[in-house]
Amino acid sequence: MNRLHIILGDITTIQTDAIVNAANTTLLGGGGVDGAIHRAAGPDLLKECRTLHGCPTGQAKATKAYRLPCRYVIHTPGPIWRGGMQNEDALLASCYQNALRLACELNCQTVAFPSISTGVYHFPLARAARIAIDTILCSLQAHPEIHCVTMVCFDKHTQAAYEQALAEKEQLNG
Repeated sequence: MNRLHIILGDITTIQTDAIVNAANTTLLGGGGVDGAIHRAAGPDLLKECRTLHGCPTGQAKATKAYRLPCRYVIHTPGPIWRGGMQNEDALLASCYQNALRLACELNCQTVAFPSISTGVYHFPLARAARIAIDTILCSLQAHPEIHCVTMVCFDKHTQAAYEQALAEKEQLNG
């Protein structure tokens, strides 16, 4: 059974146990996916986020989902791309690892991710997709309680990059 799915869509409309927010370190909203999640969830999300006092890059914190069609929002600040010499790959992998670990702690069986750090943080898309796919597949092996992870891609270009990364991984694993 394939537990990882890649779709084109709007993460704020996905019915799942938890959606992951590509947050900034303040957790107080921003642009892109972060802003869309805050707008869709409503003002109570920002109120709860203020009580969390931020989150370091690569770590994850959870809130209620409020007006979103899920139970939780897991916020994880991705790394800003600075040329690849500032531990960006490991930080990005830790976003996915820590979000899935937290999802397990919250008894989530289904989780939806956006493409973390590939928007305004300028992480190269193909590289980010390979890291995300590798990390999610490894985490799914360690966490059988998670039944399904969905990568929700905002546009076809992003979707193609994730599908390519998954195809390369499946080809390597035969």
